[in-house]
Amino acid sequence: MEIISLTHPLNECPALLQNKKLAVAIGHFDGVHRGHQNVISQAVQIAKNTGALSAVMTFLPHPKEVLGQGDQYFSCLTPPVEKQALFKELGVDVMLVMKFDLEFASISPQQFVDEVLRPLQAEHVVVGFDFTFGAKGRGNPELMRTLGSPDITVDIVEPLYENGEKVSSTFIRAALEKGDIALATTLLGRPYEVEGIVVHGDARGRTIGFPTANVGLSKPYVTPCLGVFAVKAKVAGKTYFGVLNHGMKPTFNKEEIRPVLEAHLFDFHQEIYDEPISIEFHSFIRSEKRFGSVQELIEQIAEDAKQAKHFFGLA
Repeated sequence: MEIISLTHPLNECPALLQNKKLAVAIGHFDGVHRGHQNVISQAVQIAKNTGALSAVMTFLPHPKEVLGQGDQYFSCLTPPVEKQALFKELGVDVMLVMKFDLEFASISPQQFVDEVLRPLQAEHVVVGFDFTFGAKGRGNPELMRTLGSPDITVDIVEPLYENGEKVSSTFIRAALEKGDIALATTLLGRPYEVEGIVVHGDARGRTIGFPTANVGLSKPYVTPCLGVFAVKAKVAGKTYFGVLNHGMKPTFNKEEIRPVLEAHLFDFHQEIYDEPISIEFHSFIRSEKRFGSVQELIEQIAEDAKQAKHFFGLA
């Protein structure tokens, strides 16, 4: 899959796309959840049927971040590198990354079609039913159809629902915040995953018989609620089952500090400091709590590990 960075206005078609026709799905696609996958897969199928290249156009940074419409968008479900991998899995030929700044945010819907889509030689566009474009979101899919006619066709994908609610990045964020990992997994179509580096902690875990890998996140991910989770970790070329605590370590820390992610991996005995690690969240076990003694903590961690092993069918 090719990756092309774009800046408005497009004075000419990028070299890789010259003399090519595009079927392009447009959106920010944070999460690349099942609803997003429907939009992208439709563009991929149209490309196959028409002999065009399939493309995804996304925006960096998040438009709502640039426009100051909510602090939550400084965190993400899928950083650009992970989006890239997910788009590739869906069969996309080209990832178009449009720089989103205040200048681009001020263009009209007509300019978006004439100064972005037409220079890209987009023949087919696929968007979700609630897609907006142009200054102050004045453009909608029906207007894009009108402005794109007759050379650009626009397909509008209807929403996907789960439990009566539209599948969306906001819905997934809310599920993670509540610790509803099963729902987040259903909405995404895969387990929620974060990536980082194994960093040095206070090494207390090994002193009580449960050594942990402290995860320093590599990107500003959305993180689940505080608590204990059954997880899978990919590190040093292998996958391990384990339990992860996301919290303040209240048994040891009397003052509130920044939350940490600590994973205890089953049957793992290597030194992995500074190694890349990815964590998949599979099940919520319990909320974080303070214990009256270290012995109570040890007993609870053993019970947490037992529950995680049962969830994964290991015991």
